[in-house]
Amino acid sequence: MSESERLRRWQLALGEDEQDLSERDRRLSQSLTALYQPQEKKSRGGLGASSPKVSRWLGDIREFFPTPVVQVIQKDAFERLNLKALMLEPEFLATLEADVHLVADLISLRGAIPEKSKETARLVVRKVVDEMLKRLEAKTVETLRGALNRSQRTRRPRHGDIDWGRTIGANLRHYQADYHTVVPETLIGCARRTKTRADLDHVMLCVDQSGSMATSVVYASIFAAVMASLPVLSTQLICFDTVIVDLTDKLADPVEVLFGVQLGGGTDINAALAYCEQKIDYPAKTHLVLISDLYEGGNAKAMLARVAALKASGVNVIVLLALSDDGRPGYDPHHAGVIASMDCPVFACTPDQFPELMATALTRQDIGQWASANDIALIRAV
Repeated sequence: MSESERLRRWQLALGEDEQDLSERDRRLSQSLTALYQPQEKKSRGGLGASSPKVSRWLGDIREFFPTPVVQVIQKDAFERLNLKALMLEPEFLATLEADVHLVADLISLRGAIPEKSKETARLVVRKVVDEMLKRLEAKTVETLRGALNRSQRTRRPRHGDIDWGRTIGANLRHYQADYHTVVPETLIGCARRTKTRADLDHVMLCVDQSGSMATSVVYASIFAAVMASLPVLSTQLICFDTVIVDLTDKLADPVEVLFGVQLGGGTDINAALAYCEQKIDYPAKTHLVLISDLYEGGNAKAMLARVAALKASGVNVIVLLALSDDGRPGYDPHHAGVIASMDCPVFACTPDQFPELMATALTRQDIGQWASANDIALIRAV
């Protein structure tokens, strides 16, 4: 880095007299000062309440910073300057850098969004959902299909079911040097058979929709929709606070799922697990993923007893304290430790890790070993 560039950065960091800065650096300095300089030190009045002024400010930060940094600054602006009211204006919504946190904010404000802004809000959510599907869907489908088909290998597969990688590996001794090819005397692939509901693996996502779990709800909805598209799985999505919302019948459209979520409110995990329990027909084939920080507002003793009963019935119970990129959130350590003592894995998980987690669960492998191999810290039993 040149000496002049180092001096420029120090001037920006220290907020020195803007007259010594270039026009572009003055705009950059003003855009950060409006948000981060303490109010009593500001020579100007921050961003103000004017939507056009905020829109110009958003345009400036997009010019100066890459998208991940813009999303951080934008999130800080919502929290520091109470800009959420402006999100109800379609013109302002259209200028925002869309990400999972913005979707969570829009879902939490859903009831307050005026008619004129609803279509814009839906388009913003659709954009983020499409981007998330593009990032997560292929890996999820490939990972889960591979896990579910692994035990169904056959040496007489149909042409469309041939696993060419394994077939070539098994026939390398039949390599024909003159023709530069392998003669596949033995075919390896997946056996097809019609599955009844009793044959299917059943995945039940039970998701805490209290405010602190907002981004986890968004990711869980996306994954539920992807898993519901797999005919080899039966997938259910149940969201809860003190009220239970079964969104299983909306899984064909993740946007509809998200607009069916009601972020905020209290937490009654026991009631949600009781509802899930009623929906389980094949315990030994059911994987119940409870996504919650475990702060129980209902009957905590009954909640812990219900987890124990589900586990004893043969249900594969997994507790995720978060399903997000934000790291492990605050959680109830006592409830987490008690559930861990029931031989239920309790930990936080990122969206990129979730497909492999589910593949591990569906093949009944040791989730503790998988977590250790992926540097994921499990909650210790008490």
